[in-house]
Amino acid sequence: MKKLVSLMLALVMVLSVAAFASAEDLSVAMITDYGDITDQSFNQTTYEAAKAWSEANGVEFKYYKPASDSDQDRITSIEKAINDGFNVLVMPGYAFAPAIVATVEEYSDVTFVALDVSEFDLQDAHGTSSDFSWVYPANLYSAVYQEELCGYMAGYATVKLGYKKLGFLGGMAVPAVIRYGYGFVQGADAAAAELGLTDVEVKYVYGNQFYGDADITAYMDTWYSNGTQIVFACGGGIFTSAGEAAAKVGAKVIGVDVDQAATIDALYGEGITVTSAMKGLAPTVDATLTAIKDGKFEGGKVENLGLVGADPAANFVQIAGSTQFGEGFTQEDYAALVAKMFAGEITVSNAIDAEPAVTAIAVDYQGNIK
Repeated sequence: MKKLVSLMLALVMVLSVAAFASAEDLSVAMITDYGDITDQSFNQTTYEAAKAWSEANGVEFKYYKPASDSDQDRITSIEKAINDGFNVLVMPGYAFAPAIVATVEEYSDVTFVALDVSEFDLQDAHGTSSDFSWVYPANLYSAVYQEELCGYMAGYATVKLGYKKLGFLGGMAVPAVIRYGYGFVQGADAAAAELGLTDVEVKYVYGNQFYGDADITAYMDTWYSNGTQIVFACGGGIFTSAGEAAAKVGAKVIGVDVDQAATIDALYGEGITVTSAMKGLAPTVDATLTAIKDGKFEGGKVENLGLVGADPAANFVQIAGSTQFGEGFTQEDYAALVAKMFAGEITVSNAIDAEPAVTAIAVDYQGNIK
């Protein structure tokens, strides 16, 4: 019996040493999606979060940028990182789905952390039908976000703050962007209804790309010159077109994914950014890498992150701390709104297959700019 206990204790010690060694041997690589680590959005936030965590924990870190926007180049970057010895890969953006499906099972000893890669993206990339689901490998974890919730918060706040001529400029009409936009419409409608307003309008369009250019700026010029007061620029670097056009007439913009106020204001004028609808990218990176280091990683799933409590700052979807709160919408009003949403007193549809029903506002859907 004593010999058995001794053997068991020895095994526990070996496993503990192995787990410790595994944690010590962690190395983290971040691979960029569209754009690069200076996009003031998805890539930059993910890069900075992964880099900061790695430095704080004494873990080797490097980022890789695919040679082009193609599945093959993303696969090449994944394989390059693995060949260079990195065993945790962090990848932001739905476009990674085909590359993940092509590599995740082959490299089962590498942990794949995906941000905003949905189950539908992965299923489509795997080629599985609706009646057969791909079993996610244990070394894969993907976080997706309930964008409709922070979109709703932004739309609600905007109308409460007194804006009546709103615009939504989406990047590409992918599910995440649509959820942002439809949530924004629902929030604006709810606020208008509460205030008894009948003159709130939303112009709604997609640029069909995740960056601004002269054509999109010209489109925004037309909106703003015809009375649009504020535009939710939702799609990576597409904010440049909204910001440039807004600055010409003293109008406003809303940022996305992260708190973009500092970046947009620095480019186009102090105070031009009223708020930003945010995903908790940095908290997700931090929490996931910490779980991996501590041996508590739970893979084999896609996790849908949203509200975790009534405290606005604790949630994975929120509006920015830099929001220009005012008499019409205070920080206390924001906290009350989030509390009602968390309690289920306010529900927001996440459907993307049909335009949301509205009762108090007019929405002009204008399709794609290009």
